[in-house]
Amino acid sequence: FTMANVIARLGRPAIVFAPNKTLAAQLYSEFREFFPKNAVEYFVSYYDYYQPEAYVPQRDLFIEKDSAINEHIEQMRLSCTKSILERRDVVIVATVSAIYGIGKPESYHKMVMTLRTGDRIGQRDLIAQLVRMQYARNEQDFSRGKFRVRGDTIDVFPAEHSEMAIRIELFDDEVETLQLFDPLTGKVRQKIPRFTVYPSSHYVTPREQVMHAVEAIKLELADRLKELVGMGKLVEAQRLEQRTRFDLEMLSEVGHCKGIENYSRHLAGSAAGEPPSTLTDYLPKDAVMFLDESHVLIGQFGGMYNGDRARKTTLVEYGFRLPSALDNRPLKFDEFEQRMRQAIFVSATPADYEKTHAGQVVEQLVRPTGLVDPELEVRPAIHQVDDVLQEIRIRVEKNERVLITTLTKRMAEQLTDYLTENGVKVRYLHSDVDTVERVEILRDLRLGAFDVLVGINLLREGLDIPEVSLVAILDADKEGFLRSERSLIQTIGRAARNLNGRAILYADRITESMKKAIDETNRRRARQVAHNLVMGIEPRSINKRIKDLIDGVYSEKAGKEADRLAAESAHRASVEEMSEKDVAREIKRLEKLMLEHARNLEFEQAAGVRDQLGRLKAKVFGASGTDNVA
Repeated sequence: FTMANVIARLGRPAIVFAPNKTLAAQLYSEFREFFPKNAVEYFVSYYDYYQPEAYVPQRDLFIEKDSAINEHIEQMRLSCTKSILERRDVVIVATVSAIYGIGKPESYHKMVMTLRTGDRIGQRDLIAQLVRMQYARNEQDFSRGKFRVRGDTIDVFPAEHSEMAIRIELFDDEVETLQLFDPLTGKVRQKIPRFTVYPSSHYVTPREQVMHAVEAIKLELADRLKELVGMGKLVEAQRLEQRTRFDLEMLSEVGHCKGIENYSRHLAGSAAGEPPSTLTDYLPKDAVMFLDESHVLIGQFGGMYNGDRARKTTLVEYGFRLPSALDNRPLKFDEFEQRMRQAIFVSATPADYEKTHAGQVVEQLVRPTGLVDPELEVRPAIHQVDDVLQEIRIRVEKNERVLITTLTKRMAEQLTDYLTENGVKVRYLHSDVDTVERVEILRDLRLGAFDVLVGINLLREGLDIPEVSLVAILDADKEGFLRSERSLIQTIGRAARNLNGRAILYADRITESMKKAIDETNRRRARQVAHNLVMGIEPRSINKRIKDLIDGVYSEKAGKEADRLAAESAHRASVEEMSEKDVAREIKRLEKLMLEHARNLEFEQAAGVRDQLGRLKAKVFGASGTDNVA
């Protein structure tokens, strides 16, 4: 709410970094409500699954890159860069994915094609330009990033849209009309005088730049081969030459190849060691940056580079990649610092970096609802499990929820089993649960599908659950990362959204971290209570509408979806019981049925199946797309 007010008052483009996709989805959903007319965009990693290229020398095992791209998140990333270039009222919610290279803004700008009615352009030239922008010609399957040609009419499905295409009608060598239409039904929405077609990928490069890159790669290859042969690494030299020559052939003929990102330094024309171009390079100079939960984010920004470097060094050493592949990397933290615009760190527990770099600190302790930090109580750890069970029963009678945090995965599993045996409706949240399922679990907790959620480290930042009235911290006296002052304050804070909020720390002694966390929480609580007395505020619980977060991210129908939650619970249960193969089969069946209806001109039925398909994808992958049309 505070961030939204700052953005509204400044009236400048804004980017909000979140430490994980769950929190990013929550922020995106809320910003869309605060700014219904703004271009609120979502920029996270578009991989549903990602296995990077790697080599294990001990076993002589090369692992090919393997990935599954979520098309709808890719569409939202492209929509994000489009909005940055076209609009000032843009609010971007991003994760650390934004510090990975996405191609130079200059190259991207050069490949943008603006069409106006009356422009002189031949059909062949238009097709050639679309191919250079990495659009694929396909007369049968007209989908995102594709185009089709019917005489002098060219239909283009822009890569950054999910439910809108452009029809370009030519007369001789002149653009006669431009029309926006629904790609499913073919119904024309409106005639427009001008339209900008953006590239189908962030990694597009003008043809002459590709040819320059090919020459530069050949020179680097020759030098590297000499080096490897000189070191007696003949197998590595032969392997490198074979792989690189194949890629060069592909680049020369079609302009791109598998693993093109490893040649990004040459394609961008950058010097060795130069940082890659990232989303931050697309932002205007006066943009404002928010780092939400900055105490976590700063560490993430620092750690990305080192892990990437270690893996790529092995690939270069054993002749799988040229040394220039090392420059396809995330930004180092100091490079990100140089690209920072005016930055606002948002954290309930700021770390040392924020404390030393902050120009002005604004301590926000009071809440508009008058809610205060939870009451704290320390109890002996000896009977902690039985005691928690009694507390749960009290909360369940009042229709309230409970969060329990343990130290180990094993203990979380055992506690979940024990509570289940005692008739408690409980779920267990852990690192193996994927992003979409995690959001679903949190939504089900709010809906009352279960009453208790057990976790280890995931029950901290960004969990906004007003129904939770009790947070139980087991083994609070075991010093370490999970029981540090910061972790304890964050975990205790999960009960601060409820009028009856309470936190119980189970411990046999009070550690230094516990003492600091208790003192800080009590200090904040005292300030909040005093403020409420002075202002005459009566605290009230947050009454937050329960909606499908993922629908808010991936579907324009967020509000309607929330209203239909109860009716769809049976359908959800059946989807949850399906295996991955069954779900994929069901999606294919619905897609086939939708196209069949469209071919038979049964557009209402086709639209109905499309909505059903969107809901299924949003449920399983988080995948029903949305358009931000300027």
